Amino acid sequence: MLALVLLCVYLSVFSFILGFFPVKWEDRLTLDPLGLGGDAPSKKKKGPFAFIRLIAKVNVPLAKGVLKKRIAKDLGMARLNMTVEEFIFLKELCIVLVLFLSFPMVTPETMYAWAMLGVAFGYMLPEFWLKGKVKRVKAVIIKDLPDAVDLLGLCVNVGLDFMLALKWVVEKSPPSVMIEELNTVLQEINVGKPRRDAIKDLAKRYELPDLSTFARTLIQADKMGTSVTDALNILAEDMRLARYRRGEQIALKAPMKMLVPLLLCIFPVVGIIVAGPIILDFIENSPFQKLGR
Repeated sequence: MLALVLLCVYLSVFSFILGFFPVKWEDRLTLDPLGLGGDAPSKKKKGPFAFIRLIAKVNVPLAKGVLKKRIAKDLGMARLNMTVEEFIFLKELCIVLVLFLSFPMVTPETMYAWAMLGVAFGYMLPEFWLKGKVKRVKAVIIKDLPDAVDLLGLCVNVGLDFMLALKWVVEKSPPSVMIEELNTVLQEINVGKPRRDAIKDLAKRYELPDLSTFARTLIQADKMGTSVTDALNILAEDMRLARYRRGEQIALKAPMKMLVPLLLCIFPVVGIIVAGPIILDFIENSPFQKLGR
């Protein structure tokens, strides 16, 4: 046990010293907002957490391959200003915190189980937090997409082409995740990226069925040479129907979700209020006592 503690102390000190050596990145502009390119450099971050960000660069050897791509994609979808190395460092901090808080409950017999469970729980806790953020962002996109499609359809109906309509929607709409993604598509097209590829990348970033339908409709209209106006009008109507059905689905789930608090919180209270006086009266004036006399 002493050897294990000394090894942990040595690794901690070594990582702390290694964190003082900054990793130099090549300064280059990028249009990869989700970091899917893998080796896209990040800008220098300043602020009160600059020292922590410096230490997190120790995890550069760990942030490689499939793990880096997956975490970078999730961080981009969650709209978090955090690198993969910093997220891994957050996992390490959670592991240390969980082990530290649960240490008073450890006995010599449960030492190994405590270490394994603490490492597993501390490692997965940031993952659950990140997945929750991604889920909320996707829900916002699904909610805002029909309105954005409606606005695009209205702009195209009054005579604007698709690019001018997209620019107008981005400039005039209130800030949201969907508007930021449309702004990214607009910037990519303006710097020379083909419109089909920019729209296709938008669907790939989030892998949502609604976004895929939106991208597929626009790409097919561009390929076939059909009117974008008709495509956007049909798509807007389908989006409104899909949102209406999702609302119905949520409404149908409400009684089942209300059943648990009803059974656990409301029914016991009602039972106590209604049956309590009857039970007390029965105990005080029990007919069985009179029979016994």
